[in-house]
Amino acid sequence: MLSHPATKYQSFAPVQLAQRQWPSRSLTQAPIWMSTDLRDGNQSLFEPMDVARKMQMFKTLCDIGFKEIEIAFPSASQTDFDFVRTLIEGGHIPDDVTIEVLTQSREHLIRRTFESLKGAKRAIVHVYNATSPVFREVVFGLQKAEVVELAVTSVRLIKELAQQQPETQFQLQYSPEVFTSTEPEFALEICNAVTEAWGATPADKVILNLPATVEVATPNVYADQIEWMHTHLARRDSVVLSLHPHNDRGTAVAAAELALMAGADRVEGCLFGHGERTGNVDLVTLALNLYTQGVHPGLDFSDINAVARTVEHCTGLPIHPRHPYVGDLVFTAFSGSHQDAIKKGFAAQKSDSTWAVPYMPIDPADLGRSYDSVIRVNSQSGKGGVAYLMEAEYGVVMPRRLQVEFSAEVQKWTDAHGGEMTAPDLWALFDATYLHAANAGVQYVEHHLFEHPASSGKAHVQGIRLGLKINGQSMLLSGEGNGPIDAAVHALQGAGIQVQVRSFEERSTKASTHAANAQACAFVELVPTEGGTERYGVGLDHNIVTACIQALISGVNRLGLVPSDEPADMAA
Repeated sequence: MLSHPATKYQSFAPVQLAQRQWPSRSLTQAPIWMSTDLRDGNQSLFEPMDVARKMQMFKTLCDIGFKEIEIAFPSASQTDFDFVRTLIEGGHIPDDVTIEVLTQSREHLIRRTFESLKGAKRAIVHVYNATSPVFREVVFGLQKAEVVELAVTSVRLIKELAQQQPETQFQLQYSPEVFTSTEPEFALEICNAVTEAWGATPADKVILNLPATVEVATPNVYADQIEWMHTHLARRDSVVLSLHPHNDRGTAVAAAELALMAGADRVEGCLFGHGERTGNVDLVTLALNLYTQGVHPGLDFSDINAVARTVEHCTGLPIHPRHPYVGDLVFTAFSGSHQDAIKKGFAAQKSDSTWAVPYMPIDPADLGRSYDSVIRVNSQSGKGGVAYLMEAEYGVVMPRRLQVEFSAEVQKWTDAHGGEMTAPDLWALFDATYLHAANAGVQYVEHHLFEHPASSGKAHVQGIRLGLKINGQSMLLSGEGNGPIDAAVHALQGAGIQVQVRSFEERSTKASTHAANAQACAFVELVPTEGGTERYGVGLDHNIVTACIQALISGVNRLGLVPSDEPADMAA
């Protein structure tokens, strides 16, 4: 039995506001966004991102439209330090993007941080120290005056070092760590001391970041704390008031929304809420919540699937299938009544009218997605559903998005033929759709791999010679890449076939009713290079590389990317 809360846990009451204003306000503009995916999000991973994945994530954040990105804690590790140097020296930072780095309030760490930033055009130096009673008294053994002095001394050092690097435009950010558990009067005292020490002006604003380092109360309490600071801060016109909500109570998005109503200007978080413990505030949800209320967030999520796949690849963390807006199943209705209402809503929806489709707060097309009304594949599906039958009868365990895609093909079949679809019917349709399509314009014949070992200054290269039939004509294509799939994608470009791989999985078929011998099964999710709808390809063979190449060709056929004319150069 749980202990009674009153005997063990502290309850946080709202600050006393005579006339709080935030409850009567609504959000009418987007905040300043700051992504901490590469710092707070990265340090929460089982396996932190390597340089290649950090670079991929950084470029994705820039493409989405983030103008402030916290890239590292450079004094904490050589890896973080080197990544900052790589971005600066390699010219990877767009002119309109400001990088941010984090440091504790310790002299040698601050100096190391500035070493990492040499040559940067613009940078935010984010310094913090803990201010709550438990940290002051238990962790550090400091009095309030000593905590203030630590912050002020650090700010003065940052100002001095910034003046020594005039080629860089520096901005100060200060966080009273564990702000939500700090006495409001003391948080105000230390924040005012920081802005005074920096000499904050409307032209040189200090970012005061007030984090819910640990979420300890309901969202309205955080909003009250922010409004109290907003109305009591000295030099408010010289301050960017920033939020950094964590999700310990599961209410980070709500806390951020209410705190923005309470006067905050800026929000820090991660794309899908990654971060220590239960995570940071989810910026995708926060931004698209604004969008559904008629406020453009200033961030581009028009191809949300590409963003999701990139984040999953870089972090190694899956996105929940019911995650708001982006989960694989959020635009999939299993209930017949839901399907019926949604279909009628789509039929009635006018292109120039306000969006009003039942059960759907956002148009999937705005996110580059589609509405997938699929056969139920859960325990209420009679015979077990499409996914269950494919696994139990044929040993094929399909990725979730392939389940959605193939179930739509099953729906078409049942609409045309009526009645119940048996397991052999299901396999015949799967085979005709993915493995041996009758109208496949591109057919796999053979492949041969070759390699170029790593040499001075050059990475290891995988090459392929790919034999195909395109519209019945035998072709030989050649390509190189960082693996067989990447090499085959480059080889296909010689035939005018331009695709990008969104996701790739390979599995062995399981022992099943109809499949005694295990085979390699490959699933490749493709999208045309110029954009469009994703499609899966599937390959099945005793050789895993062969299965992968077949899956790639299957996906090309599913996308309909078959050249109509003879390619100009088919030979290696």
